[in-house]
Amino acid sequence: MNPLRTLYTALSSLGANKLRSGLTLLGIVIGVAAVISLMAIGRGAQRAITANIEALGTNLLFVRPGASSQGGVFGGLGSASTLTLDDAFAILDPVYAPSVAAVAPELRSTGQVVAGSKNTFTQVVGVTPEYRFVRNVPAASGQFVTWGQVDNRSEVVVLGSRVSETLFGFRDPVGQTVRINGRQFTVIGVLKSQGGGAQGLFDDQVLVPITTAYYRLVSQRTAQGGVNVQTVNVQVRSGDAMGSAVQEIATVLRLRHRITGEDDFNVSSQQETIETLEETTNTFVVFLGAIASISLLVGGIGIMNIMLVSVTERTREIGIRKAMGAKRRDVLFQFVSEATLLSLGGGGLGVLLGFGLSQALSGRNLVGQTFRTAFSGDIALLALIVSAAIGLFFGIYPAVRAARLHPIEALRYE
Repeated sequence: MNPLRTLYTALSSLGANKLRSGLTLLGIVIGVAAVISLMAIGRGAQRAITANIEALGTNLLFVRPGASSQGGVFGGLGSASTLTLDDAFAILDPVYAPSVAAVAPELRSTGQVVAGSKNTFTQVVGVTPEYRFVRNVPAASGQFVTWGQVDNRSEVVVLGSRVSETLFGFRDPVGQTVRINGRQFTVIGVLKSQGGGAQGLFDDQVLVPITTAYYRLVSQRTAQGGVNVQTVNVQVRSGDAMGSAVQEIATVLRLRHRITGEDDFNVSSQQETIETLEETTNTFVVFLGAIASISLLVGGIGIMNIMLVSVTERTREIGIRKAMGAKRRDVLFQFVSEATLLSLGGGGLGVLLGFGLSQALSGRNLVGQTFRTAFSGDIALLALIVSAAIGLFFGIYPAVRAARLHPIEALRYE
């Protein structure tokens, strides 16, 4: 039989049972749409996370102690901390570390910040003036921490925008006083709101001079008498100099710490963080796709069920065709064609529905979260191919069953 004629016959057979064909089609449509929309949500979340991290700066390195005692005030920063403020300044040496543009050490703690009858529990970060530029956290009003305040261990504080709103509402807090862990601090500035993403964490923090955090709030010292720091944020002159900067920083710290064996510090980059998160989110995206694929499998089983019913109902028709000279392969091809047309049609409609859903969800605020979707053509093509393969796979058994019917037995079927 002519293949085109067989396809026409398959379409006619499907059209003769429009409701049944439509319901069978619906299973594939829902499956493909679910795969595409969930994968779009997963990839959109992945891109949003990566963009948020990249917004912090792609030419940043983070130097942290490699060994510290447990249970300190900073949760792991104790007397055995191996990184000090002097180490941070040494990294800035233009002779030993020419690739380094700026350093911004930080010391983190948590504290109760009180203003009048309002209070909030938040992170208190000890910083130096360079922190403003290295971490891109400009002041919206007032000023940032100065070197004079660092040298004098001044009790001044810069509030994050959300902390300022919590404590003072919409009033300008500059010049007002707050109490941090019982000590009085003067508000000298308010950070510019960073919005969502990783930078938005600064909205819920307060910044004080790093020496003030060390001597006024925790008063912990290293064995050498220096100021402990948890992290040294290092700004590299260019992205191409990242590798050189890592080596230069390691050399400076090894000389200062007289290291002959294993390093007591570690250096990481934004790129490493991005790669780690991408691995995690890839697992998440694949998991979403696997869940959605179950509905495709269910749709395939629905096709097989309907095709088996169709074979039973059309037994006499099959007998007549075989009696008139139709070969086994002709009957086989007809039923496989019907199953494949169902799955391909459902797949095509599912791609359109999935694209529409992904576009409709993009930018929507649901359950306090803003969805950012990323429709992917390769996923759509893969879903379409898989849907066709599912129709072919689940349509083969009913088609083989139909092709094996003996003409005489089929004509006698009631």
